[in-house]
Amino acid sequence: MKPFKNLSVQENAALLKFPAYISLLAAYHDDKLDEAEKKSAIKFAHTKTFSCDPLLAQFYKEAEKVFEKNITQLEKDLPKEINRRDAAIKRELLNLEKIVLKLGKEYTITMHHSMKSFKDHVSKAHNNVLVDFIFPLSIPGLTDS
Repeated sequence: MKPFKNLSVQENAALLKFPAYISLLAAYHDDKLDEAEKKSAIKFAHTKTFSCDPLLAQFYKEAEKVFEKNITQLEKDLPKEINRRDAAIKRELLNLEKIVLKLGKEYTITMHHSMKSFKDHVSKAHNNVLVDFIFPLSIPGLTDS
């Protein structure tokens, strides 16, 4: 099924990789995608299917189906050298931005907000695991975001 009817099959397939690229960009701030970050991203992709803006519900339903495969394949295919890898991801994100702009202003704004939440969530994966281990109970101001 095509999440966005006004896009080509290729554009839809590329757009479904958007959350994976954003997750990888966030994870690579420390030079690698580790298991905590990958698990966090996969879990968040699932959560997005029922917690996202209704405008993106069909997109996330379809993206979740291929998210784990996409993130694994992209991790394998991207250059290993840091500068080349970052440049490749940023190049793909620019291409995805051109696709997103075809969806109109409302979709574009909503998609940008949603992808920022992906980046923020994956970026905090290490902190969340450490905080949950050390402070299993909620402590206002310390464990609450």
